[in-house]
Amino acid sequence: MSFSKKILDWYALNKRELPWRGTKNPYLIWLSEIMLQQTRVAQGTPYYLKFAERFPTVKDLAVASEEEVLKLWQGLGYYSRARNLHATAKVVAFDLDNRFPQTYKGLMKLKGVGDYTASAIASICFDEPKAVVDGNVFRVLARYFGVEKPINSVEGAKYFRELAAEVMDTRNIRDYNQGIMEFGSLQCAPKKPDCVGCPLNESCVALQKNLVGRLPVKINKTRIRKRYFNYLVVLNEKDETYLQQRKGKGIWQNLWEFPLFESESEIGKNDIRKKMKELTGVKESRSLSLYNEKEIIHKLSHQHLHTRFWIIKTNEELPDSVTMTSLENYPVPVLIADFIKGFKSYAVS
Repeated sequence: MSFSKKILDWYALNKRELPWRGTKNPYLIWLSEIMLQQTRVAQGTPYYLKFAERFPTVKDLAVASEEEVLKLWQGLGYYSRARNLHATAKVVAFDLDNRFPQTYKGLMKLKGVGDYTASAIASICFDEPKAVVDGNVFRVLARYFGVEKPINSVEGAKYFRELAAEVMDTRNIRDYNQGIMEFGSLQCAPKKPDCVGCPLNESCVALQKNLVGRLPVKINKTRIRKRYFNYLVVLNEKDETYLQQRKGKGIWQNLWEFPLFESESEIGKNDIRKKMKELTGVKESRSLSLYNEKEIIHKLSHQHLHTRFWIIKTNEELPDSVTMTSLENYPVPVLIADFIKGFKSYAVS
């Protein structure tokens, strides 16, 4: 029995019932694929359901405000995906008459759609024989065929794309692509794969050579950057505070946050006092306190944010302020959202 046939047989018996599995609607498949990039199915599914309910068509998403899209996306991270999602929805709705391109080449022209996403939509929705290659597929192919080429090298990526195309089932590409991804997620998992019950175990090179834990190979190219974030949370007697929108490129573009002082290392109250007027406009504080003595380390793909929240209480009027009760209406980074949830114990005296 061929590799692809075993994958298809396994998938028929083990596939999960997921909300996007029963459709060929390219809008819904696109939505699920964008959301599940770098996100586990369990985490991404509630977001998919919220988006599909609020924006049942691509035009509904296109006419929404960016702020609403970012608010619904809050907690998924990688906010550039949400902005690209919104931009692409506008192109499909207004330039392409609500119709997604039906070919891999056409899909590749859309913003935020790369090789993997285009292959997934083309194969699942339009039965085009294009092999998907995501992290799960890399792992299955590397282990089964014993490939030690780094998956994140130019040579390795090219090799795996060619191998994936060579072994795919072109007659049932829709189920095969979903099947090999599901197989990598459930059977050939990153840690503790079920090799004993695996239908491929008799011919798996990694299992025969005791390489399961070493494959796939990935070159560690990422250097983690440390950043020190100090958020200045201003409160007056009217329970008002300041929020500002993060502009420019970079993390959390267009999301809202408290006034931020980014320092080169951990700082103290005197440093905050020196920056208080410049960053918030507040001349005098009634009190200044540190909300979290132990810094919160928020880990992103290439950087770790060492974060502290400073509470500044003042008697001054705060022009262009917002009330503490309205904070939940703003799209904010999950780091800020977690702070807001935990801040209820602080009361303005």
